Amino acid sequence: MKMLAGLLLCGAVLFAQAGKITPQEQEELSSALAEAGSSPQEYLRALEKHLAKYPNSPRKEELERAAARAAIEANDDGRIIRYGERVLARQPNDLQILERVARSLLAGESKDTSDRALRYAVHYEELVRGMQQERPRDAEWQNQTDRGIGRALCYQARATGNLGKPDAALALAQRAFEQYPNAESAREVSHWCEQLGRMEDAARAMADAFTVPDARSTDADRARDRGQMGDLYRKAKGSEAGLGDLVLQAYDRNLALVHGRELRMRANDPNASLTDPMEFTLSGPDGGKLQMATLKGKVLVFDFWATWCGPCRIQHPLYEQVKQRFRDNRDVVFLAVTTDADRNAVKPFLDQLKWPGEFWFEDGLSRALKITSIPTTLIIGRNGQVFSRMNGFVPERFVEMLTARIREAVAVH
Repeated sequence: MKMLAGLLLCGAVLFAQAGKITPQEQEELSSALAEAGSSPQEYLRALEKHLAKYPNSPRKEELERAAARAAIEANDDGRIIRYGERVLARQPNDLQILERVARSLLAGESKDTSDRALRYAVHYEELVRGMQQERPRDAEWQNQTDRGIGRALCYQARATGNLGKPDAALALAQRAFEQYPNAESAREVSHWCEQLGRMEDAARAMADAFTVPDARSTDADRARDRGQMGDLYRKAKGSEAGLGDLVLQAYDRNLALVHGRELRMRANDPNASLTDPMEFTLSGPDGGKLQMATLKGKVLVFDFWATWCGPCRIQHPLYEQVKQRFRDNRDVVFLAVTTDADRNAVKPFLDQLKWPGEFWFEDGLSRALKITSIPTTLIIGRNGQVFSRMNGFVPERFVEMLTARIREAVAVH
């Protein structure tokens, strides 16, 4: 929240300098946001008061977007809907706001809010499916997008059921569980089975929610799932006799389901589930492959960059200067690793700028090495452990700093 406030304050200064916001409005906004501090509720109130006083502010769209994000942080459904829908009217593809507005609309069960939630959830699914095709062989990306699609289908199920179509709602919930098996989608299946009077099926689905591996389910969640499962089973059978067998069957079924999913992911992505960078296999824009295991015992210097990163372009010639200093040292290997989500943009970029050398896609390496910003320069020592990490760079000092750190890594045996 402090970062968001800081961005807005900087924006206020820029707008004032450009003559698009009066000094008085700038001063009032800066003062109000400073007083709000890190509280999302106070921050949201400050924005609302400012928008009420300056309804035609040149920064109205930006302020409403900030209000929507503050409402999300404050978990305020009413304001998420109010400001989120205004943002989506202008920027319909904002994934975070799209997902939260759909969820907030489903806090009620009216036909109006359910109809709007359904439209947002369908659009969310379409966007995430499009994203999924950008990196079809990246297991972590597939997991994240599968989870997003599953969530969208759950929202569609709830909205469809609220609109009086429980059979269609159940089918959507079952699709959600098939897309990404987790407790949320299993609960949704159970809910619509119960609404349709299918108590045994509802209990079986709740057993899935209770047993499916799901890091997002807390102990309290599982306790509620257990209670609900028992209630449903008793309604179906008259007692809990045989419930243990149902749970064991669900456990075995879901363990096999998750294991099968992991195997499919691994078949597409050889780096799936790997944590040791030296076990990774990297692919290149020209179709080449690099097995990191072949570089064990060497000092590795990683340059994590992207085509859209302006500072990366500035850093690149400096990086090349360092490479030249070690061109005769076979114990030092430089690896330029692109983090671009759109891989198709990389080769045309390299051809246009005529950057020399080999380049590699990150292929999950960013996850293993915890790369959170770019440019990042990272040195792995001969023992396969991270020796040094440089987030960003100081142009005047980069060449000498990186040279010194590489020499220190080479000296360690």
